[in-house]
Amino acid sequence: MATGRTHRPATRSRGIPEATVARLPLYLRALTGLSERSVPTVSSEELAAAAGVNSAKLRKDFSYLGSYGTRGVGYDVEYLVYQISRELGLTQDWPVVIVGIGNLGAALANYGGFASRGFRVAALIDADPAMAGKPVAGIPVQHSDDLERIIADNGVSIGVIATPAGAAQPVCDRLVAAGVTSILNFAPTVLTVPDGVDVRKVDLSIELQILAFHEQRKAGEEADAAAAAADAAATAAAAVAVVSAKAQGRSGSGSGSGSSGDGNGPDGDIPAVMPA
Repeated sequence: MATGRTHRPATRSRGIPEATVARLPLYLRALTGLSERSVPTVSSEELAAAAGVNSAKLRKDFSYLGSYGTRGVGYDVEYLVYQISRELGLTQDWPVVIVGIGNLGAALANYGGFASRGFRVAALIDADPAMAGKPVAGIPVQHSDDLERIIADNGVSIGVIATPAGAAQPVCDRLVAAGVTSILNFAPTVLTVPDGVDVRKVDLSIELQILAFHEQRKAGEEADAAAAAADAAATAAAAVAVVSAKAQGRSGSGSGSGSSGDGNGPDGDIPAVMPA
C-alpha cells in the first residue's frame, strides 16, 4: 500500500481554488452518508443542502473536478465519492503521528474516523518518560527522543501537534526537519514554518469565543426588540387614554345646561395631554 510520501494531491497543479478544496470534505461527508443509505443519485440542490452550501457554488466547485452531473438525473453518488476521495488523496494510506498524548492527544488517538477516511495513526509520541510504552487506543506511546526515527521508519508526512503551547514550536521544528510537510496544530499558539509546509490550526477556545460573541449579540438584539415593543405598547396606551378623555369631555358638554364650557377649555373639551 502506498504511503504519504509517494503522492501529493493534484489540486494545486489543476488550479482548484483553496476555498473549493476546503469544501470538498463537506461534500464527501454528505455523499458518504448517501452512499451508506444506498442512494444512487443526488441533485445539486439536495447535495448542497446536505453540505450546507448553495447549489450554484456546488456546481461551480464540481466543474473544477470535471463533474457536471446529468440533467434530470443529478450526480452519481458512488462516482462522486471516488472522484472527491481521489482529489483529496484519500484513495491511499496516509500515516500520521500524534505528538502530545495528554487528554486531547489521547482523544484524537481514540477517534475512529481516521481509518475510514484514509488516515492511519502510525505512532503516538510524548515527552513524558512515564508515558513510554503505555498503550493508548491500542498503540504504545513512544518517547519524543525517537521522533525523527519514527517519522523515517513510517514514511510520515502529516503530523498532529497536541502539546501545550510552549512545546508546540520546538516540536513543529523537529517534525519539519524530519520531513513532515503538513501539520495539524491543536496547540493554542501560532506556528512558524518554512515555505512548502502546510499548517492547519484548530483552536477550540477561539471557536467558543466566536460563539460567545454571537450569543451576546443575539441577547442584545432580543433586549432591543423587547424595549422597542415596550415603547410601542406605552405609546399605544397613551393614545388610547387621550382618545378616551376626549370622548368623555364631549359627552359631558352635551348633557349640561348649555353652558359654553366648564372652565377646562372651549366647548368643554378636556385639554389633550400627550406623554412627554
